[in-house]
Amino acid sequence: MPRWVAILTGPLARYNLAHESLWTTAADAARAAGLGPQERNPFRSIIVRAVEALQAVVEAIAIVDAYQPPDPPFVPVEPRAGRGYGATEAPRGLLYHRYDLAADGTIKAARIIPPTSQNQAAIETDLRRIVQANTDLDDAQLTRHCEEAIRNYDPCISCAPHFLDLEVTRK
Repeated sequence: MPRWVAILTGPLARYNLAHESLWTTAADAARAAGLGPQERNPFRSIIVRAVEALQAVVEAIAIVDAYQPPDPPFVPVEPRAGRGYGATEAPRGLLYHRYDLAADGTIKAARIIPPTSQNQAAIETDLRRIVQANTDLDDAQLTRHCEEAIRNYDPCISCAPHFLDLEVTRK
């Protein structure tokens, strides 16, 4: 049986890996918001997202200022059978995808691994810790606290109906 390892993707992972690469404006904002060079608390991910947004704006302005018209954005491609892989950075973390193509270029199979599934073990570990540390809360308050923790990893997951069913057995 495979052993699951908790990994972390998304804003905290990006911040921890790239803190030293922040533009001065974003680095100053991170310090002013009380962020250190490493952040492990998922409840601070909203602050990290704000620093990321500022970084994106500053970098976008620099790109616009340095703009040079590019070569044509594509080259003609003849369809053929094959397999393509990709990994892209999404706001919640890395999005992996693979596509199998038929000879006419139609997609025969696709495999998409979203950040939420990659973060699942870390989410479950945090939920266990939250429940164990907050048994004094009533069920409604504990559910709300768990929902907040889940949204730190994936703000969209809470949009799904019935995304969290918390059953508490108290002794």
